[in-house]
Amino acid sequence: MEPHTAAQEIPLIDAVERHGYLFGHPIAHSLSPLFHQTVYDGLGLKWSQFLLDSLDMKLFLRLREDPRFYGASVTMPHKLAILKHLDGLTPEAAAVGAVNTLFVREDSQTGKRLYMGTNTDVVGIRDSFYQNIPDPDSCFHERPALIIGGGGAARSAVYALRMWMKASRIYLVNRDRAEVKAVIDECTARGYGDSLVDVATVEQAQQLEGVGAIVACVPNFTPQTAEEMEARRVLECFLQKPHKGAILEMCYHPSPWTEIADIGRREGWSIILGTEAMIYQGLEQDKYWTGREIHEMPVKKVHGVIAARLSEARL
Repeated sequence: MEPHTAAQEIPLIDAVERHGYLFGHPIAHSLSPLFHQTVYDGLGLKWSQFLLDSLDMKLFLRLREDPRFYGASVTMPHKLAILKHLDGLTPEAAAVGAVNTLFVREDSQTGKRLYMGTNTDVVGIRDSFYQNIPDPDSCFHERPALIIGGGGAARSAVYALRMWMKASRIYLVNRDRAEVKAVIDECTARGYGDSLVDVATVEQAQQLEGVGAIVACVPNFTPQTAEEMEARRVLECFLQKPHKGAILEMCYHPSPWTEIADIGRREGWSIILGTEAMIYQGLEQDKYWTGREIHEMPVKKVHGVIAARLSEARL
């Protein structure tokens, strides 16, 4: 069934000075509107973000014409489809080839409204490490890194690790070799795919240098197939090596404490919960929309509100 349209939102939208959307499907359980409302309230802005749970791109393109529209979070399945409807991209959005944030600027020559795209997922990954690890040099700088998974989040992780986090090499661990090849091929074509290594077996992992940063980009599940079990054993091989770094577990729904987080903690690794990546990518979005810097935003309150909501969801 096609989700709701904006007609249901109009009374709420009329009650605020400026508004944005979370555009995607399915998004009913998203924490994004709560997150951004906490920021806007803390800044004294009469703004709100509304859910646009829809597959209808034409509807969204009409809605963004409202002069009170400040921008949108863009999630699946629209992160690629939105590209052809934008006037420009930031360097990271162009490099990753996907947009999760639409923001509005004005052409200084013509006064025309410009719809711009960026990708703050990469910033969320980067800042999760730098905001939680006090000594990056001893933890993960100039060391190999490891990514578990083969989807869009894995591509964002490659960009963050390669461009900002000083990873010397990046190991890719996944149950599906074709997915790993697709990540390597795409990142290479976009100019940041050097030193990517498909690690398929425990025997291969045993011969490789230990890693400093791990980004887990897979759902929380117990391995069932032979390929899944081998990928888990490869991860455990790296976790058991002498150097203990930090794991960012991107999965946080329904709980941020996943099997991978538990295994990592038992092996002596620092665990960064996936809510951190969600929070820091969201704060970066609000930088684009409000023009404020992160130090001006209610960061501690945002952490508290998100933690409380997740606790409620687990009861």
